Amino acid sequence: MAFLLEKLRGKKILTAVSLTGSLFLTFTTYAQTVDTLSLYNATLPGIIDYALANQPAVKQAEISQDITDLQIKNRLADWYPQLNFNYNYQRNFELPVNIIGGNQVRFGVLNTSSLQLTATQNIFNRDALLASQTRQDVKLVASKQTENAKINLVANISKNFYDLLATEQQRKITEANIIMLSRSLKDARARYDAGVTDKTDYQRATIALNNAMASKKEIEEALNAKIANLKFLINYPGEKELSLQYDSATLEQEIVLDTLQSASYAKRVEYQQLQAQLRLQEANVRYNKWSYIPTVSANGAYIRNFLNDDFAKLYNQSFPNSYAVLTLGFPIFQGGKRKNNIVIAERQVDQTKLELTNFINQAGSEYRTAMARYRANMANYLALKENMELAAEVHRIIDLQYREGIKTYLELITAQTDLRAAQINYFNAVYGLLSSKIDVQKAEGSILIK
Repeated sequence: MAFLLEKLRGKKILTAVSLTGSLFLTFTTYAQTVDTLSLYNATLPGIIDYALANQPAVKQAEISQDITDLQIKNRLADWYPQLNFNYNYQRNFELPVNIIGGNQVRFGVLNTSSLQLTATQNIFNRDALLASQTRQDVKLVASKQTENAKINLVANISKNFYDLLATEQQRKITEANIIMLSRSLKDARARYDAGVTDKTDYQRATIALNNAMASKKEIEEALNAKIANLKFLINYPGEKELSLQYDSATLEQEIVLDTLQSASYAKRVEYQQLQAQLRLQEANVRYNKWSYIPTVSANGAYIRNFLNDDFAKLYNQSFPNSYAVLTLGFPIFQGGKRKNNIVIAERQVDQTKLELTNFINQAGSEYRTAMARYRANMANYLALKENMELAAEVHRIIDLQYREGIKTYLELITAQTDLRAAQINYFNAVYGLLSSKIDVQKAEGSILIK
């Protein structure tokens, strides 16, 4: 038994699990390129890297961020001179008529054409000014949205990974228990055949073995379902094999967390987004106040006109003209619209400040709840670790005493059941503690994304 226990807790444990069902997912060309790197014997960091490169929700956030960057560039483009070129040709079939001194006089020529080059330059434009002042915050909001999607993905994958490992350990423990029960059944049958005991011992052994084999089948099906869910999370093809590699000893060393630290809300992505949103709302107040300031722009044009009744000679002579205009636009009265817009923008600032206050309270509650759960899981882990060690020692002693005829078979079965339960509870505690650590890190904003 000591050998089996050591085998279960060996330093390097490799798990290769195949998905029996099929889960059809659309896969991008880039995802297929990353897949050539293979997720065979994949570690948790490898799985996370794969997911960050292929998960649709992350890609959508990245596309939204790119779109935002391009929209900002479009707004800032209004500060550059706007140049346009037009070519016109007009054929007059009948010239326009004016009455001069009672006589009909036709003006114009049959063919006219012009080449126009126009330029416009914004000198003061509140839309372009707003885009200039808020571009960094707009980019920040978009980038934090992408970062938030990645953080949620990393947290979900990590917790599913640990849950999968806990189930895999249950499978391994059950397999080891089946080996022990098979040996016990063989010994009980031999004792019955020798007339040392009655048939109840080997019947109990048969019942225990059947229960263990049924439990193994149930665990294997649960394992298949969890593998399928992990594949879905990382956008991995359902028909392909996913094998995992993990070091139990290393994972157990990672459960430690400083429980005396205080939460720093400044590191939370949501807090940074709300701060940027508040700055944008304050800029929107200024934007609406700028509506009282005139808009100023300059524009000019250079035009070459071509006039001739004979189309063949139309472009032999040109008549150029050019001009420059300074435009000052000032809306005098708009029915109180500008004042109302300013008040609306100020109320939106108040709303955002309240959202920020509410988030701080919520984040504090999340952190305290996650930390309390972690402390409770840590206490549970320490107790269950000791229980497993005691159960292993009890089983070893009772097994020896049973073989010497001191203990009954019922006591041996009870010891085996206690050991199996203690081992399963222990590994569930380890991976449950790792999951609760993820919750604490997420609540305090310490999950780092590459």
